[in-house]
Amino acid sequence: MILDLFFPNRCLGCNRIIEGNLLVCTLCFEQIHFTHHRYFENSYLKEKCKLLFPIEHCFSLMQFEKESLSRKIIHELKYKSREKTGKILAEWTTEKLDFKDEKPDLFVTVPLHSKKLKERGYNQLHVFTETLSEFYKIPFDHHLIKRNHYSKAQALKDKKHRLETENTFSMTTNISGKHILLIDDVFTTGNTLATIAWEILKSGNNKVSVLVMAIDI
Repeated sequence: MILDLFFPNRCLGCNRIIEGNLLVCTLCFEQIHFTHHRYFENSYLKEKCKLLFPIEHCFSLMQFEKESLSRKIIHELKYKSREKTGKILAEWTTEKLDFKDEKPDLFVTVPLHSKKLKERGYNQLHVFTETLSEFYKIPFDHHLIKRNHYSKAQALKDKKHRLETENTFSMTTNISGKHILLIDDVFTTGNTLATIAWEILKSGNNKVSVLVMAIDI
């Protein structure tokens, strides 16, 4: 395409020109710190979650280290209007995540407030989740959880304000007897996921697992 000639796709790591459907070149891909977590095994992420709410299983694709390539990839997705990044991250996830014979019943995404959704133009989790849904043949619901208050991004908050999540979320529909996989971009303190998890658990005889693109360690 003409645009590709004037604005070629470049590797987020080294700025080399790469194919349009890639995020990084082969060399930089090797520099991404994947977690190598197993969904059914104990991990740092699972131990953190267990301190906050009853959890079944969990998975994190990458480590979210300071000045890392994984951090740059997530920021491109969230703040640089590169929504297609979600599809690529989902494809990387499918290569590493195996639900075996214990698939969740439903994928549920952490919502944005309607004001923030309008500002950003998209929820960074939607393409990611929809790609996973198609691959695993598991339905998704972007509207089961409602964010009640507008707030600035977690990354821009200090630690005190990150803990202020009471009444931030509510259920739009009561569900019961379901295994819900909560999906978010980055696990930091875990308070956002915990708040949502408790809403789901209070709604009925449900189970909660977690999937994040990256964990801040």
